Amino acid sequence: MRRLGLISFMLASSLAAAAADYPDHAIRLIVPQAAGSATDNAARLIGAVLTQELGQQVIVENRPGGALTIGLDLVAKSPPDGYTIGMGPIGTLAITRHMVAKLPYDIERDFQTIAQVTRGQMLLAVSPQLPVHSVKELIAYVKKNPGKLSNASSSNGSPGHVGAELFKFMTGTNIVHIPYRGGSLAINDLIAGHVDLMFESLQSIAPIARSGKVRALAVSGDHRSPAFPHLPTIIEAGVPGYVAATWTGIVAPAGVPRPIVDKLNAAVNKALKSDAFLEKFAIFGDEPGGGTPEEFAATIKADSVKWADVVKRSGAKLD
Repeated sequence: MRRLGLISFMLASSLAAAAADYPDHAIRLIVPQAAGSATDNAARLIGAVLTQELGQQVIVENRPGGALTIGLDLVAKSPPDGYTIGMGPIGTLAITRHMVAKLPYDIERDFQTIAQVTRGQMLLAVSPQLPVHSVKELIAYVKKNPGKLSNASSSNGSPGHVGAELFKFMTGTNIVHIPYRGGSLAINDLIAGHVDLMFESLQSIAPIARSGKVRALAVSGDHRSPAFPHLPTIIEAGVPGYVAATWTGIVAPAGVPRPIVDKLNAAVNKALKSDAFLEKFAIFGDEPGGGTPEEFAATIKADSVKWADVVKRSGAKLD
């Protein structure tokens, strides 16, 4: 017993020393999506500011594929020392988990939440060729033409996909889903009129909407976007209770010592208030996140329950 107590004491002392010195070398920030994605944009921005806050280089590493599971699986199976962390978007932490037959990790068991980084919304936009100029006009048009309009999304299981499924359910409309391999391809087809409408993150579609190449109707959150204050929410536009917010946060492998978790959380919260972050986000259209690890975990849990129901009703699956 005395020997076990000594071992436990030495282990605790070692962890405490490691936490006190953290970080003493570079940190990997794994992004489960390709370069140029909304999650990657947020990662590079937060990574640059965290480098300044932590005094060590935060290196962004893209590991796309496997319905976003490859990158997060790498994080889950890394040593819990705070030197490998990952970006966790809503798509993989709360949506596609209900569409993949078997995940290589358990989200609640294998990850430690650090902090929410972004709070975002989607833009409901239509092709300029479609003769509608409001959400009410869109609903009326779809009801007169059931099954004839198409909704593009960046992929199966994306926020734009399930956001449209929720819209269809709440409005009693029939719109055909067309998944693409990336948001830019879908947006290009929306501009050209090959598809009729799209729910897409503000980060991706805001510049296109500002240019007038697509017609913006509303935003998907519970409040108006600071980047598009003139646009109503979908609730204001005539669909009571509709909310399809987006977010991204940072997670780490389960078992990271609490002092390291707290140090990372404090650095993220401070970085989100920096001028560099706020200026960029004013352009992107997203809003800074922040808060405690527990608050981020609660957000994941609540949205997982919400989107599980939408996915079940839609019958959407990922192979």
